[in-house]
Amino acid sequence: MRIVALAGGIGGARFLRGLREAIGPEDEITVIGNTGDDIHLYGLKVCPDLDTVMYTLGGGIHEEQGWGRADETWSIKAEMKEYGVGPEWFGLGDRDFATHLVRSQMLTAGYTLSQVTEALCVRWQPGVRLLPMSDDRVETHVRITDGDGTRAVHFQEYWVRLHAAVDAEAIIPVGADTAKPAPGVLEALAAADVILFPPSNPVVSIGTILAVPGIRAAVAAASAPVVGLSPIIGGAPVRGMADKVLAAVGVEATAEAVALDYGSELLDGWLVDTADEAAVAAVEAGGIACRAVPLLMTDVAATAEMARAALALAEQVRG
Repeated sequence: MRIVALAGGIGGARFLRGLREAIGPEDEITVIGNTGDDIHLYGLKVCPDLDTVMYTLGGGIHEEQGWGRADETWSIKAEMKEYGVGPEWFGLGDRDFATHLVRSQMLTAGYTLSQVTEALCVRWQPGVRLLPMSDDRVETHVRITDGDGTRAVHFQEYWVRLHAAVDAEAIIPVGADTAKPAPGVLEALAAADVILFPPSNPVVSIGTILAVPGIRAAVAAASAPVVGLSPIIGGAPVRGMADKVLAAVGVEATAEAVALDYGSELLDGWLVDTADEAAVAAVEAGGIACRAVPLLMTDVAATAEMARAALALAEQVRG
């Protein structure tokens, strides 16, 4: 079985860990990772979502945070602070710095982001094929109004420094309209037996991937069933502040609303948590098969059960 998953950072990575446990040794997983969160810091190219997937599946993630390296130290950041060089609000540990140094050196030498990601994965052996959504530069920005007036800030600044405390007025994936899918992305979607939307942020993770020309159309045209898992349980995000960016695109923070926003042209199936069982009928009325199952990723075993439920629903809608 050839499975393709569109994934953001923490939620996507943790789901993928369960998915890897749920499949057989002959099955293959291709992950199309969000690069809209990418940011340049200290002269380095930082890819938070790609790295979170790589570290999580490779056994190097800081489990409690869900991001960054385990057993991290912060000497470089402390020294940068002494020089008065920021930003202080974005944490790059010493081990993490090494990843960004290698990536930036390779990019400067002329390698593409896809080639660099493949090279980094040689060390981590994540057990999946990890592809960036695009080798072109795409950065998600958020339009806000605060004491400094109306302006656009990088998504990382909105999420990490401002903690999404200011209303998001618009989400702008800068560069997405002229970007091209990375090599292998469209081919993987066309050849897939199952396409999954993990419980990643539907706006700034999966939504940004779909904003790259050609990817949404490839998902819609795929012969494989497309099944998503709700990142919203009981009217609130399981993690993070997805409700803030959903509001910016006019979508209510409910499992039902997110499914219907994707629409039946993309989704064949949708899993909601048992707490949202009342949403099943409305989602199915929108032309999307829906089931209610436990969706809290409390551990790898529970997450593997979620993955099995998604694959089972894919088989059902395949007919």
